[in-house]
Amino acid sequence: MVKLSKRLQMIADRVPVGSKLADIGSDHALLPTNLAQQGIILFAVAGEVNPGPFEAATRQVLESGLSKKISVRSGDGLAVIEAGEVNVITIAGMGGSLMASILEAGKHKLQGVTHLILQPNVGEDHVRRWLLEQGWKLESETILEEDGKIYEILTAIAVPDEEKQTLEVLYAERLLPGGVRVSKERLLQMGPYLLSEAPEVWFTKWESELKKLAMIKGQLQLSSAEASMAKAEQVDQEMKEIKEVLACLQKVKP
Repeated sequence: MVKLSKRLQMIADRVPVGSKLADIGSDHALLPTNLAQQGIILFAVAGEVNPGPFEAATRQVLESGLSKKISVRSGDGLAVIEAGEVNVITIAGMGGSLMASILEAGKHKLQGVTHLILQPNVGEDHVRRWLLEQGWKLESETILEEDGKIYEILTAIAVPDEEKQTLEVLYAERLLPGGVRVSKERLLQMGPYLLSEAPEVWFTKWESELKKLAMIKGQLQLSSAEASMAKAEQVDQEMKEIKEVLACLQKVKP
């Protein structure tokens, strides 16, 4: 049995039994191999655009004796699948902006897909925004730390057209118990479920993000250009809002 990292295991745990899976950016095809070995998936496409990982994935599938169950394909994004071929798509280990662009470019391939399980390394707000704009329901969020890095896993499900108009409710401005208002933009950035649950690792992530924003602000303030000064003020306001949310939630934690 192929062993998965903590991050990949948490993605695997979200794949429904009996799925036909497409793992985009599959690297060494560890995720589909593990799921096939457990009998969780019926079939998988392991897609890779880079030659090295594609060869490693091909070798992994061959050595595991799973060539009839996992099809390793070379191609960019969702180009490796046909519409209606799979019902679950996993994409992990890339930036959220790239992930959203892959989904956008291949959205005509999403016919019949019921679950998107997405693990962006950065830019999670780009993924949440794409899901909302395209009518996918963000069903759950989880966050974990592994080897000094923090990852978020977003699971989205397809919903009927009549339910799509209700998806904005998840991102509706909310008032925290301490009286702090959280805007739609901040919810897209920090995660509506993660903000509600506020696990320790989530606080750790946002304290680290505040340090990065402080560095950006410092660099912008070195310039006397009007655009830089305006951007520094914008970053300062963002930091203020994030700090208010964190301080409020720290106070109400049991």
